[in-house]
Amino acid sequence: MELNGLECVVAGGGIGGLAAALALRQRGAEVTVLEQAEAITEVGAGIQISPNGLRVIDALGLGEALTARSLRAEAVSLRDYRRGKEVVKLDLRHLPADQGYYFVHRADIIDVLAAAVREAGVSIRLLQKVVEIVPGVRPQVTLANGDAVGADLVLGADGLQSVLRGVLNGPAEPFFTGQVAWRAVVPNETAHPPQARVHMGPGRHLVSYPLRDGRQVNLVGVEERGAWAAEGWQHVDDANNMRRAFAGFDAEVHRLLDAVEAPGLWGLFRHPVARRWHGEGVALLGDAAHPTLPFLAQGANMALEDAWGLAAALAAEARVEAGLAGYQALRRERVVRVIAAANGNAWKYHLRNPLVRGVAHAGMAALARLAPARMLEQFDWLYGYDVTRAA
Repeated sequence: MELNGLECVVAGGGIGGLAAALALRQRGAEVTVLEQAEAITEVGAGIQISPNGLRVIDALGLGEALTARSLRAEAVSLRDYRRGKEVVKLDLRHLPADQGYYFVHRADIIDVLAAAVREAGVSIRLLQKVVEIVPGVRPQVTLANGDAVGADLVLGADGLQSVLRGVLNGPAEPFFTGQVAWRAVVPNETAHPPQARVHMGPGRHLVSYPLRDGRQVNLVGVEERGAWAAEGWQHVDDANNMRRAFAGFDAEVHRLLDAVEAPGLWGLFRHPVARRWHGEGVALLGDAAHPTLPFLAQGANMALEDAWGLAAALAAEARVEAGLAGYQALRRERVVRVIAAANGNAWKYHLRNPLVRGVAHAGMAALARLAPARMLEQFDWLYGYDVTRAA
């Protein structure tokens, strides 16, 4: 069915929230986005849009707008940390013709989505901090300024500290993984090619890839350490701490790190996938339902899949409750598998014993030489998935 007349409130103006707002509006719903910031913006980070996420962007009618502000990725290159020598390459140019893979600045994809939702007639209300959500026949949202908003459907796209997740699942119980991550964007003064380079070292790794027509490079460095760090990208660290963490890495990494000024720092925590994604008139999506570690580049892509899956599931049912149940059934097993795969990648990048690391790297290189097609085929389940058809 169409969603004509369905009043929806989306708490959160990030990638998942805006994509869900647009998908719902395109099916006829009346949608309001509540964002606690003073503007719909994102700063300081790149993301990777893999084919499964790009299918949602295309289905929303934004493929051309997004790719115009993105850089098409040619490869993922796993490299030895000390010498910078390539161990194995995942050649993304061999993906099927309909499977694009792009690097994009987070601010740029937010701009594309925000412009589209406004043009579609979605109301975006800024400086609206949600403090309470009460499920019900007509769920209610209470704001920090004392205002209250009611709707037929309220979506919690409010990230790691989701108000609605706690309502549906009780207090969160994340645990510190013993890893911290830095992020920064620096000028591309190393002629970095259009590939994601993963420099793998003992207890740490650094990812780099270009953004914005190759003018910038996005950096994400991860280090295993006992010292706890708070969760959330808003924390800023001394750039020298990041440089010290990767002091033993090759010259290219040092040239990139020399340009870092005020990197973001956050602790990496594992959160269980929410048991309940929906209640009476309410539902979770994106990080609010299933935070993931950044070792498979799927956080934004899962949020995009959620957005489409939710809107399609609602449109397929006569009752909102049935649509929300269908949404969780469609999505939960998929994200559990993706998160498990991301969790399993960290140890592969961080092998400490030089003998074990040498054997493992030699094995990966041999497999790439003997069966190059296998390198991409192992990701068919991830990149080949199309939520716009599955839903």
